[in-house]
Amino acid sequence: MDASTILSRLQFAFTIAYHYLFPQLTMGLALLLLILKTLYLRTREEKYNDSVHFWGRIFAVTFIVGVVTGIPMEFQFGTNWARFSAFAGDIIAQTLAMEGAFAFFLESAFLGIFLFGERSLGQKVHWFSIFMVWLGTWASGGFIIASNAWMQHPVGYTLSNGHLHISDYWAVLFNPWIIPQFMHTMSGAVITGSFFMAGAGAYYLLTKQHIEYARIFVTLGVIVGLIASIIQLYPSGDLEGRQVADFQPTKLAAMEGLFKTEQGAGIVIIGQPDTSNGRLDNPIIVPKVLSFLTYRHWTAEVKGLNAFPADQHPDWIDLLYYSYHIMVGLGTFFIAIMGVAFLLWLWQRRLFATRWMLWILMLATPFPFLANTAGWFTTELGRQPWIAFGLLRTAQGSSITLSSGNVLFTLIGFAGMYLLLGILYIVLVIYETLRRGPLVQTQQAKAPQEAEGLADEGYY
Repeated sequence: MDASTILSRLQFAFTIAYHYLFPQLTMGLALLLLILKTLYLRTREEKYNDSVHFWGRIFAVTFIVGVVTGIPMEFQFGTNWARFSAFAGDIIAQTLAMEGAFAFFLESAFLGIFLFGERSLGQKVHWFSIFMVWLGTWASGGFIIASNAWMQHPVGYTLSNGHLHISDYWAVLFNPWIIPQFMHTMSGAVITGSFFMAGAGAYYLLTKQHIEYARIFVTLGVIVGLIASIIQLYPSGDLEGRQVADFQPTKLAAMEGLFKTEQGAGIVIIGQPDTSNGRLDNPIIVPKVLSFLTYRHWTAEVKGLNAFPADQHPDWIDLLYYSYHIMVGLGTFFIAIMGVAFLLWLWQRRLFATRWMLWILMLATPFPFLANTAGWFTTELGRQPWIAFGLLRTAQGSSITLSSGNVLFTLIGFAGMYLLLGILYIVLVIYETLRRGPLVQTQQAKAPQEAEGLADEGYY
């Protein structure tokens, strides 16, 4: 693999890892906003609607930064991966175009109504706008996942003159790979949004600010976060693992550090892969569990990397192994954290006064971002050395006219621009919104409305 291709892979990994920090939060917050608005319509308690306004501002800023950082992703198909685009563009372009034409348009249009149409259109239309924003964000994620699912498990195509052509449109849209990946991705996004909301509420409780709102944030974050964390493990994680075993056994072997085929294979808790010698150093293994989880039989045979030619092994086995174990390890901790927090909440609402648990919730806020990033690294590293699994190798998909210097220059440029965007985002969300809190934001939002009402009554 030449230097230009390696740098193109590095650039794509950097831009998508940075970009996905924002969509995972918006997809998670969209569901929480819908729940908050529904609670307001059912109870008519203003604290819920105030919470919608507060988190709506964070959602809007995150959405905008997500859009900006996402634009370079699709351009790279033409600039850095021209041979792949020429080979499979007839298929990939379909789902990517649907994401832009339908899902992105839907969420963008109704986001405007959500932000600016509440007073003029009423509360029920405002709820509907939030529902459509949630639907749009999840549909957008669904079409992107459909594109990635095809690269993981190509279906519905014919090969003619060295190019792929779509032969079954519905096979692409209903690729069996999509549902488990969609469930896993969306539950991961909800975990991110829930931990973000619960962490903010925990901070307010620890600092004795905005107590009434803080209780709402912690309660909703913990309950939804616990449900999403369980779904992340089962059924979505289980379905993901089983389809990997069926369609990408080399990925499964590398993820688990299984260098040799075993009957009754165990699952690795801790260990360091030694790829040069084909072994795990200092392993702690639970016997036979991997065989059972994969094939529902304690003595089932699980193929190791030695069962496949070396040129079909993932390129960076070590990084894939550690990414997978970081994701699984953090996911286990998420269930434990939210489970304990939920029990404290049930027990006479002791959660709100249990400072050690509030500290854990607050400090755990960044970890779902890390877990989701590790999950995407696992997905993409495990597909290697294929850019379209079994059809086109990554080394054959890059642009041949692009020099390594060109790629390095743009990579440095992206890093600089994204650094500035990150600083701006921190200022707007952390300093201007979260630091001031929901009460200040609500008062600022209501002040123009009150002034307008006074003007209508002749005070001005």
